[in-house]
Amino acid sequence: MEFRTASVLVSAPDRGIVTLTLDSPANRNALSAALVAELAGALTELGADEDVRAIVLSHTGTTFCAGADLREPPDPGAFVALLRQLVELPKPVVARVRGHVRAGGLGLLGACDIVVAGGPDVSFALTEVHIGVVPAVISLTLLPRLDARAASRYYLTGERFGGAEAARIGLVTAYAGADDGVGVVLEPVLEGLRKAAPGALADAKKLVTARVLDAFDKEADALVTLSAHRFGSAEAKEGMEAFLERRERSWAL
Repeated sequence: MEFRTASVLVSAPDRGIVTLTLDSPANRNALSAALVAELAGALTELGADEDVRAIVLSHTGTTFCAGADLREPPDPGAFVALLRQLVELPKPVVARVRGHVRAGGLGLLGACDIVVAGGPDVSFALTEVHIGVVPAVISLTLLPRLDARAASRYYLTGERFGGAEAARIGLVTAYAGADDGVGVVLEPVLEGLRKAAPGALADAKKLVTARVLDAFDKEADALVTLSAHRFGSAEAKEGMEAFLERRERSWAL
């Protein structure tokens, strides 16, 4: 199987490993309604393909994902469904990150089973509060994984941090360094997945994702409501207009 949509490229299997590449350079792989739908469709096909042992989620360009597309944002419920699909997929999903990740993009990483990041452009930030919204639905995948003190800091300040810090706080599994040794770090990971029995792999994934799925069951509806409320607020209107107009927000001191 090898195919592409407008924003997603799916490779043919390489000894059971398929690479699913975010390829929407015009908006830096931002989470538009279209990209969320295309990614969900690709995952549905790959999840049912017996020739696929695991999926590598990668990207083109210097940005893995810029967060929500402010011009064409996805419905919060659809994004929650995509995150849950990643968590529940019976095949491991391994993120390969060699660029910037912002806001909702961190939620994608939280939904992946293994994340390897590296290269000179890698950086992370939860920038929602700077545009008047909050990291609501992505909390479903992030808070069960992140160091609690680090989550408090980066949720509240929107600061940018690097790959070593991302590994320290539990956002990524391994930081491959600024020289982009991601492929070297990934090699034994992918070989290990190739040697695993498919059924055992699926059941092992259920064990390590149980806490994350518990958060979906208990909190998803409330967080979708919170997200919709914040995106409809006067602060969000000002924050998004300022972002698109490349000016300072009215509340910045």
